[in-house]
Amino acid sequence: MTQIPVKIRYNFRWSHLEAWFWFAALVSLAIAAPTHETHFSFCIFKMMGIDFCPGCGLGHSIIFLFHGDFKESWNTHPLAILAVAVLLHRIVVILRKDIKILKLNTEKNE
Repeated sequence: MTQIPVKIRYNFRWSHLEAWFWFAALVSLAIAAPTHETHFSFCIFKMMGIDFCPGCGLGHSIIFLFHGDFKESWNTHPLAILAVAVLLHRIVVILRKDIKILKLNTEKNE
């Protein structure tokens, strides 16, 4: 079976900014260390001295999920898998319309 070479063509549009924002957020959570304490936070609950915040728990849970610690991810916040799936789906929906996959013509005209 021969493989058909393809070329992926992408043109940036301002309507894609949301997708790139979500992609950057997921990448930053993927490279974050799950054991380190957080530094500065915009969390209103933490600023008021309240330890529990469902949003922060979701972020920590996604970090554990990306690092393969599924049990700790589930214990931190059970909706992390759903949140990642929803964000990945949103990224695909936004970018799908404007990504073209072109089959390259490899036949030689002799």
